[in-house]
Formats: sequence, C-alpha cells, structure tokens
Amino acid sequence: MLYGKLCAMKRTTVYLPEGLLRELHETARRSGRPQADLIREALALFLPTLGRPRPGSIGLGESPDDTVSSENVKAWVRAQWERAGTADTDAEPSPC
Repeated sequence: MLYGKLCAMKRTTVYLPEGLLRELHETARRSGRPQADLIREALALFLPTLGRPRPGSIGLGESPDDTVSSENVKAWVRAQWERAGTADTDAEPSPC
C-alpha cells in the first residue's frame, strides 16, 4: 500500500505482546515490507468490520422538555446553547 504518497501520516506507538511482535517482525522480513505497512493494512481491513457504535442514550429516558422532537431538536439545542451563553450563531450543532 502507498499510504505515504497518498496522505499525510502521524506517528504513533503501539504496545504489542512479545509473540505478536515476533510474528509481525517475521512477516515483515518474509514479505520484504515495513512493519508499519503491515500494521496499517491490518487496521484498514479490521476497523471497518467493527461498524460505528450506536449511541445508547438517544431516545431513552425522558426529555427535560416534552416539546422536543426529531423535527425541532436542532432548534432546541441552539436555544440551550443561547441560554448557556455558548451559542455560535453560524455553527451547526455537532453530531457527536
């Protein structure tokens, strides 16, 4: 894979058990590929299989305001921000 030529990368540290590290080292040696390349490829294949976590709290329990609905939730959040003095009038509420 050509990650370095396609996108900017950041360095990170990964702690591995000795057995897994030995296996990674051997696989890199046999394939002639850098360990980092093998790790990137493994993560690129594995992470999409997890799917995105679903929020567990949305729609559960009772709203502090029974007038909130899916149709007006953005306006309700904006009103809460304005009440708290943290509103950015041009920003959309963050989805997270």
